[in-house]
Amino acid sequence: MEDSKKLSLKKIAVDVRKGIIEGTFNAKSGHPGGSLSIADIMTYLYFSEMNVDPKNPADENRDRLVLSKGHTAPALYAALAHKGFFDVELLKTLRKPDSMLQGHPSMRYTPGVDMSTGSLGQGISVACGMALAGKLKGKDYRVYVPLGDGEIEEGQVWEAAMFAGNRKLDNLCAIVDYNNLQIDGTLDEVNSPYPIKEKFESFGWNVVEICGHCFDQIEDAFEAAKACKGKPTCIVAKTVKGKGVSFMEDKCDWHGSAPNAEQYAIAMDELDEAAKSLEV
Repeated sequence: MEDSKKLSLKKIAVDVRKGIIEGTFNAKSGHPGGSLSIADIMTYLYFSEMNVDPKNPADENRDRLVLSKGHTAPALYAALAHKGFFDVELLKTLRKPDSMLQGHPSMRYTPGVDMSTGSLGQGISVACGMALAGKLKGKDYRVYVPLGDGEIEEGQVWEAAMFAGNRKLDNLCAIVDYNNLQIDGTLDEVNSPYPIKEKFESFGWNVVEICGHCFDQIEDAFEAAKACKGKPTCIVAKTVKGKGVSFMEDKCDWHGSAPNAEQYAIAMDELDEAAKSLEV
């Protein structure tokens, strides 16, 4: 990846993280930990990978994203806002009764949201349907579905994985946000889905393992997914829950807790410093 592109993506990722903190702080609720861990992936998807147009969010030829881990909507909203789907200031209205930005994504209210999600395990099934529809209609669009690593403990995920492999949905790309933490602890402590790579491979998937915070690796993985024919691709992205905010990193306590005023100030100061460090 060219240095200029990488620098641009890093700057946008900081803005996405600031949007996550802004939203959850003003809502006094939400899920910052997993939103921060997938911020780099969401940044790459919306600012490098996906064919989407904020001026025409319902374009039938657009790429689709199904946020199966719907509780990390703050990351999706921040990416959509900075892409131009709606005003960045609206991020402060997260979870307000009259806001278009509810706690989980809603295609009814929010431009750029391709599927209403939140009930874990179900998003990948919808993504399979979208991918199959694209095949049947002869469309070139691709479908992307971010999953939580705790979410893949759901049985429906593996039913969908079996379907996708059997139908050879090579226009489908799943991304597992592998931060090894869910609401109650580590994956091993709750209900281990390991080995992730081998499980997806056994269902007929192409699997790529990467660091989910390295844009070079992220780009290579998505390029490999597009190059793979006859199989869906799963990108297993090793991430850090709460990435970018020191006191949130690798802490399951921040799965579903919003920062208070003092914590908000610390987090935003850290992100402002990260932004300054990227200035040339």
